[in-house]
Formats: sequence, C-alpha cells, structure tokens
Amino acid sequence: MQSIYNLTVKDLENYFTNIGEKKYKAIQLYEWLYQKKVRDFSLMTNLKKDIISKLKEDFTIKDIKLVTKTSDINTSKFLFNLDDDNKIEAVLMYHNYGNSLCISTQVGCNMGCSFCESGRLKKVRNLQPYEMVLQILKVEEITKQRVSHLVLMGIGEPFDNYKNVINLIDIINHPKGLALGSRHITISTCGIIPKIEEFSNYDKQVNLAISLHAPNDELRDKLMPINKVYPISKLIDTVKKYTVKTNRRVTFEYIMLKGVNDRVSMANQLSSLLKGINCYVNLIPYNETSHIEYKKSDINAILKFYDILKKNNINVTIRKEFGKDLKAACGQLRANYEEEL
Repeated sequence: MQSIYNLTVKDLENYFTNIGEKKYKAIQLYEWLYQKKVRDFSLMTNLKKDIISKLKEDFTIKDIKLVTKTSDINTSKFLFNLDDDNKIEAVLMYHNYGNSLCISTQVGCNMGCSFCESGRLKKVRNLQPYEMVLQILKVEEITKQRVSHLVLMGIGEPFDNYKNVINLIDIINHPKGLALGSRHITISTCGIIPKIEEFSNYDKQVNLAISLHAPNDELRDKLMPINKVYPISKLIDTVKKYTVKTNRRVTFEYIMLKGVNDRVSMANQLSSLLKGINCYVNLIPYNETSHIEYKKSDINAILKFYDILKKNNINVTIRKEFGKDLKAACGQLRANYEEEL
C-alpha cells in the first residue's frame, strides 16, 4: 500500500470517482490531513464508515521517525529515519520574515560536488512525495511552528527526482494542502539543463536557484562534475531562455571557498557572465566540515567580492550563516551519524 501523503488532489478526485464517490471527498480528506493534521482515518468524522474502511484498505498514513535534533539560536536540524532505515535531514532556519525549511529530496546524491557533504554518501534512491511532505509535517509537529517557506536544497538533486518533486509542490501548494505559496518555495539545482527547460513549462510561480559556485568551466569542472555534461555557456543560455519565458528571476548560489573561487578576477568574470540576466547572486559563506578540505573565505574577501558584483550592477546578497556549530552542512549530520555506528 502507498502512503496517502503521496496523492495530489487530482489523484484523490480520480480515486473517489473510481470507487463511486463524489470527487469533493478529496478536499474533505485533504482538510483532515493538512489543515487539521489528523493521522487516523477513523477520526475523519465527515467521511462515511465505508469510505474510511476503503481508505484503510488502500492507503497507509506512514510516518517518519525523528532520530536526533540539534538547535542553536537561529537554526534547528533534524535527522529522520525512513521505513527502510535510510536517514535524511531537514534544517529549519528562523528569519524575521518567517520559518524556512530546507528539505532532502533523495537518500544520498550522485552529483559529486567536491565541496558538498551530501555527495560523500552516494545516492541510494529517490524520496517519494510523502517522505518529503512528512519532513514538513514532522518539523511543524516537533517545533509547534508553521513552516512559511520551503527550500529544496538538502540532501539530493531535486531535478534528479523531478516527477516526485513536482507532485510534492502540487500537494503543499494546494489551498487545502499546506497552502504554501508558490513564491515561498525554492528549488535548487546544480544545472540539469533538460529539467530546467521542462520546469519552464510548469504553471506555478516557484523560485529557481542555480548552484553555480564558479565563473568558468575550468574551475567548475573541478568543483562540480555536472559541468562536464552541461557546461556554463549552455547553462547560462538555458537560464536566459528560462527567465524570458517565465518572467521569473533566478538566483545563482555561490559558495565562497577560501583561495578557490573568491578572487577579485573571479568576481569580475562572474559579473560579465551574468550581465543582463534577470537574477541575483547569493554569496554563501562555506559551512566547513571535518571531512572536506575547503575553508570558508575570509570576510574581507567576501565583502570585496560583493562590492565588485554590486559595482557591476549585479543584484547580490550575502547569506546569513546558519547552523555552523550544528553540523548543518548538507548531509553532514547524516554522514556523521552513519560513521559513528
């Protein structure tokens, strides 16, 4: 049996129609699951007993289990255990505009970015929609706080699990689902061009972020193996077409690595590369780990890099540091837990 949290409203409407019931039952069920947060079909009192029996026969209300939680003043990190005993992570960041949750989309990752902890443990499988939905529901349950913004930037490459990720968005964006506004949802990709092109046809105003991290192919090849398949020139051309077609601004993520990609010459290269694109750059101080040799750029180098982009009329921000004392780099909590067993 599959989890009820895998189903979109449209899926449930088809289900109820097929069992001879009115499709509006789908909305009633969604209200119980996502508005009232009820996890027992028997407690859904406006559904007939025979419908409840049928739901119990066809679906489970699966859960994921909290393994450990760590927190500091502006971050909480959660390690969850799945049905098959695999582990995933989610990170809740507290902002003045609300609570932003970064969730995982895969168990492990095959992209192999040299600076990323997630890639040290290779991809085991894709997460199903319910396993992504439950990261949100469990964090809200544990913290007693609403998640107002969602970022798909944890363990895994979201566009390598495209169909399930789109189903997730359809579920949580629905007014009777978690009612998360599409503009409060961001998908991050390392640059899988065919999926960026497909995503340009998606009808919701979801934000797109590109993990760039280098202004030229020579360096990006070393940092991100995906660049050998989809080099920067093709990626930038695809992003330009995406912004024109969707009229949506794209974020370029740029992790600041000391002595690697933070030089003045690279800030100038990046300015030239992004000139005229409807975008902004998010400079991210690197979250150092004990397993990877890279170090965080000095603050002066980050500020100088920022100033050069700004002077070249590139919209740019420096991301506030979150969870640097929590092993909060993507995949770090999971990797450390697995290695301590």
